[in-house]
Amino acid sequence: MPAHLIVLAAGQGSRMKSELPKVLHRVGHAPLFVHALTAGETLEPETRVLVVGHGGDAVQAEAANYDPDIRIAHQTEQLGTAHAVAQACDALKGAEGDAFVLYGDTPFIRPETLSRMAAARAGGAAVVVLGFEAADPGRYGRLVVEDGTLERIVEFKDATEAERAITLCNSGVICADAATLFDLIDAVGNDNASGEYYLTDIVGIARARGLHCAAVTCPEAETMGINTRAELARAEAIFQDRRRAEAVDDGVTMTAPETVFFAYDTHLGRDAVIEPHIVFGPGVTVESDAQIRAFSHLEGCHVGARAVVGPYARLRPGAELGNDAKIGNFVEIKSAEIGEGAKVNHLSYVGDATVGAKANIGAGTVTCNYDGVFKHRTEIGERAFIGSSTMLVAPVRVGDDAMTGSGSVITNDVPDGALGLGRAKQVTKDGFAKRLMASLKAAKAKRTN
Repeated sequence: MPAHLIVLAAGQGSRMKSELPKVLHRVGHAPLFVHALTAGETLEPETRVLVVGHGGDAVQAEAANYDPDIRIAHQTEQLGTAHAVAQACDALKGAEGDAFVLYGDTPFIRPETLSRMAAARAGGAAVVVLGFEAADPGRYGRLVVEDGTLERIVEFKDATEAERAITLCNSGVICADAATLFDLIDAVGNDNASGEYYLTDIVGIARARGLHCAAVTCPEAETMGINTRAELARAEAIFQDRRRAEAVDDGVTMTAPETVFFAYDTHLGRDAVIEPHIVFGPGVTVESDAQIRAFSHLEGCHVGARAVVGPYARLRPGAELGNDAKIGNFVEIKSAEIGEGAKVNHLSYVGDATVGAKANIGAGTVTCNYDGVFKHRTEIGERAFIGSSTMLVAPVRVGDDAMTGSGSVITNDVPDGALGLGRAKQVTKDGFAKRLMASLKAAKAKRTN
C-alpha cells in the first residue's frame, strides 16, 4: 500500500529563545525535521509534505536542500494540530494509501516503529496512534484503551482525574488512510479548553462512526520532543550515543567512543578504526579497514579502503581519498582527489587538485588555488614527487614521474619525468651575520641607556 508523510514544522518554538525556526535547530548536523523525514524513508513514501509556518521561507529553503521533490504546505495561523494537518490536504488530493503524521521537532521515532504502525493499519485499524508508557505522564494526552481498542485520546486539560491516572500517553504520531484522515479532520471542532482543533479528536470521531482504532507503543525516549536549548543538547547526546552503539555493532573499532561525534548520514565501513576525538560533519563515507587517527575533522568527503587520515587532519567537502592513501598530521584537503597509495604526510594544503596514484607530496606544500576571484586546479601526476615547501601556483600541472625541488614556486607546467625548480639563487656573505648581530645589540644597548 502506498505511504505518504506529513511532517508538521510550523511552530515558532519560543522557548528556544531564537530567531531561527525551531525545526531548523540541528541534531547530528541535520535540521530537526530531517530526522523525521529520514525515519519515514523506511515506508518508501510516494509523497512527502512539510507543513511550515513560522520562518516558513527558511524552512522551505532548507527542505529543498534535503529533498527537492518535497511538497510544502503553509499554515498561516497556528490553530492546532488538526488544522496543521488539514493544510496538507491539497498536496495529497486524490492520494491513495496511508498518511503518516510526524513532527518536525521529534527526531527519534525509529523506522521500525513506523513499520509496526503500518502493520497495524494493514491488520484492519482505521486509525493507528503511537503511544508510550510515561515515567511521569505530566501534561501529556492520555490514550484510553478498552478491550484492545483505542476509544479516545483525552488532552490533559480536558481529562478527568481517572483519565489523568492513565500512564499510556499520546506521542502525536498518527497514521490512517489519507482520504479517511482528512474526512475525519473535517469533523473536528474546537470546543475545548484551548479553543484549538486537536488532531487527537479524530479517534473519538472514528469510533463514533464504528471504525476500529488501535494504539502501537514505543519506548518513551523515541517520543522526545525538542522545545528548549537544554532539550536540544540532551537530544544531541542521545543521538551520538545511539550512533556510536550502531557503529560498534556494525564492526567499527572505536577506542574512545564517547569522544567521537557523528553526523546524521555518517557511514563507516566494517573494520574501520576510529581513534579518539574525531568529528564527522555531514556527508562522510569511510570505507572498510580505513583508519581515522586522533583529533581529525572530516566533512563532505570519501575515504577509501585502508586509507589513513591524521592525526590532526582536516578533510573538507569534495575530498576523495583513494584506497591506501595517506593523509598525515596538519594536512588539509579540499575539493581534491588523492589517488590510490598517494601520500600527503604533513603540514600541507591540497585544494582544487588531482593527485595521481603513488605520488608523494612533501611537507609544507601548498596548492595556490585562489586568485582572489576564481579557483584554479592543480594536477599532479602518478608517482610524482613534490619537494617540501613547494608552492604550486594554479593552474599548473606536474606530470607523471616528475619532481619539484624543495622550496620551489612552480608557475609553469612540469612535463612527465622532468624536474621543476623555481627558487632564487642562494647568496652567501661571509661574516655578515656576526656584524649584523653586533650592530643590533649595540643599538639595543643605546636605547636602554
